[in-house]
Amino acid sequence: MFELLGISPYGLFGQLLIGLINGSFYALLSLGLAVIFGLLNIINFTHGAQYMMGAFAAWMLLNYLGIGYWWALLIAPLVVAVIGVIIERLLLARLYHLDHLYGLLLTFGVGLVITGLFRNYYGSAGLPYPTPGGLTGGSDLGFMFVPTYRVWVIGLSLVVCFGTWALVEKTKLGAYLRATTENPVLVGAFGINVPRLITLTYGFGVWLAALAGVLAAPMYSINPNMGIDLMIVVFAVVVIGGMGSILGSIVTGFGLGLIEGLTKVFYPEASSTVIFVVMAIVLLVRPAGLFGRSG
Repeated sequence: MFELLGISPYGLFGQLLIGLINGSFYALLSLGLAVIFGLLNIINFTHGAQYMMGAFAAWMLLNYLGIGYWWALLIAPLVVAVIGVIIERLLLARLYHLDHLYGLLLTFGVGLVITGLFRNYYGSAGLPYPTPGGLTGGSDLGFMFVPTYRVWVIGLSLVVCFGTWALVEKTKLGAYLRATTENPVLVGAFGINVPRLITLTYGFGVWLAALAGVLAAPMYSINPNMGIDLMIVVFAVVVIGGMGSILGSIVTGFGLGLIEGLTKVFYPEASSTVIFVVMAIVLLVRPAGLFGRSG
């Protein structure tokens, strides 16, 4: 059948794998944006820089301290999350009583400053990061070759994404988070420290971005601009799934990654724009997004 269509099965399944990989990063990053927007009602334009910081943190741990990938997977996202918490406490917390546009502009500016600092110190050339031991090589399935590390990235992304969904939707902490978005004054009356909850939520969203950066380090060249182009697509994913929707970010992220991969097989010229075409169609039919709430 593939021969009749003039398509190589190796090419088709290879692009689907790449689509799943891209979808993993789309889902993780858009999930972090959804978590932050859902509670703080701020579009975090610093997210791309925090993704880049996660990759650089892993590289620094390896090259300056000799700490390898597995420990970096735990340490680097936490370090970047702490930096995010400091940004939230020192800067964002001062803007919650103002129009939300101020938060957007502030995070955009902070992202530019962070990217500029890294570019000034490390330049724009990419830095390599080795594939961790135990995840090198791959498996030949007959119809395609599957690198082990890419399978690991997809698997861990699925676990983290649906674990986050379960945390928000199925636990008491998640109930507090959802209630805080609706009526923070009432939640505070029940003895919940709402400012601390907001700070931890922002830190968790940053942690997701940094985790994606660590996962990306062995696959892509680490450079200060690595989050810029990716975030343009991720913001489109968030809009399609519905602003603040956890499930929408996960499903849309992986789904659009696969659509992008299939487009590269059947109509390569449209692969760089297909996500934005989908966004335009969704906004025409359902302005709140596929999983968003109208009104």
